[in-house]
Amino acid sequence: FGANLAYKIDGGPLGQLQYESFNAASASVTFHGKNIHPGSAKNKMVNSLLLAHEFQAMMPTDAVPEKTDGYEGFIYLMEMHGATEKTTLDYIIRDHSREKFEEKKEQMRQAAKQIAAHYGEEAVELTIKDSYYNMREKIEPVISIVTTVKEVYEDLGIEPIIEPIRGGTDGSQLSFMGLPTPNIFTGGENFHGRYEFISADDMVKTSTVIIEMVQRFVRSS
Repeated sequence: FGANLAYKIDGGPLGQLQYESFNAASASVTFHGKNIHPGSAKNKMVNSLLLAHEFQAMMPTDAVPEKTDGYEGFIYLMEMHGATEKTTLDYIIRDHSREKFEEKKEQMRQAAKQIAAHYGEEAVELTIKDSYYNMREKIEPVISIVTTVKEVYEDLGIEPIIEPIRGGTDGSQLSFMGLPTPNIFTGGENFHGRYEFISADDMVKTSTVIIEMVQRFVRSS
């Protein structure tokens, strides 16, 4: 963009200001079974659905989206498709701590190794792909771009709510490409749910923040 910094208008409730995001990865685990008529299956059939169940049983029971908030990470089973011969589980892995993020990925690798040790190397395939990293690493060295927004909020009578993003934002990718990009509220609530909505009044306040920020940067240039 030819800029030194940017702001992503992608946040949630009024006053939200974010410069920390998850470290994120996706994981796909495919299990290969051996089908045969169930009447003659003893010591022959390998049911990939049950291998998948065994794998999922090795995942954390409390580090899941419905039981975490704040800085707590999770391993989220998003989709599962399968039959006796082949079953696939699709996950996302999230944590604000890089160390805990790596630990979660390793937990999945160890679970796959256990399945392979018991049923054979051909029984399981695990693919993990990093998606983005915590943008705090790139924004903290230029934290004034966050404090400037906080001051604008306060001058406009908006209470700043500085908290980590529990989701994705283009700001993570942009920050690691050399363009530090904090996140500003939009007034949106319940994202990706059936009750998602956005406040028109808060959208107007977002616009007011943007205009004030542009004017402030112009005056200081």
